[in-house]
Amino acid sequence: MTEALNFLLTNRLPRIALSRFMGWFSKLEQPLVARLSLALWRRFADLRLDEAKKTRFRSLHDCFTRELKEGARPVDSDPSILTSPCDAIVGACGAVEGTKALQVKGSPYGLFDLLLSEELSEKFKNGTYVTLRITSSMYHRFHAPHDLRVSHVTRISGDRWNVNPPALKRVEKLFCKNERAVIQARIGEHDLLLVPVAAILVGGLRLHSLERYAKGDEMGWFEHGSTIVVLAPRGFRLLAAEGDRILAGRALMRLPGS
Repeated sequence: MTEALNFLLTNRLPRIALSRFMGWFSKLEQPLVARLSLALWRRFADLRLDEAKKTRFRSLHDCFTRELKEGARPVDSDPSILTSPCDAIVGACGAVEGTKALQVKGSPYGLFDLLLSEELSEKFKNGTYVTLRITSSMYHRFHAPHDLRVSHVTRISGDRWNVNPPALKRVEKLFCKNERAVIQARIGEHDLLLVPVAAILVGGLRLHSLERYAKGDEMGWFEHGSTIVVLAPRGFRLLAAEGDRILAGRALMRLPGS
């Protein structure tokens, strides 16, 4: 009953219009509005701000996109390790079966539907995937999981379904319906895909337009909670399990041959 009510309240609303309103409202730099909004947010979510660089925020947006203190997210420097690009709860993960990955148990989606590219869906056939869900109260910036070169970014327009567990159980191929970006990268001789997926109330997805990143460098941020799907080719070994809470910079996969 609680899950069904959650789904109705967060998905049977005008999702895109509500997201645009939230994007506007969150940027209001009015001290009283900011204080009341943050107080309400902290009342209903596990919002920790002790790691933030700032102690005061001009707006909700300022808090959503907060930077952390230096050293708050130490990065695993082992070159054989692919780290988590973000703070997250690990969702469905494991081996891609042909070109099928799981949204949740019993609910597959095709790589082509997610990526809209036959070439990429074939390239990552039988590879490894992990879904990283960023809740609204988590740190919203994401970072390079290894030293890498970005070769191409494709933005795909779409809906703004919630990406929480009740919605993932009820909406078939949800990630393939939402707005998203496909970030193609190379780690030495290995290919890697990062697919940030927008969700309801996400006022925007921002990416830095750099070609090369060192491990741990900031790549962009969400303006609310959402999801990143990480896709690696065959040979990468997953080091996390479904349900794990993981921090940016912690071990996520091991590179082939390590």
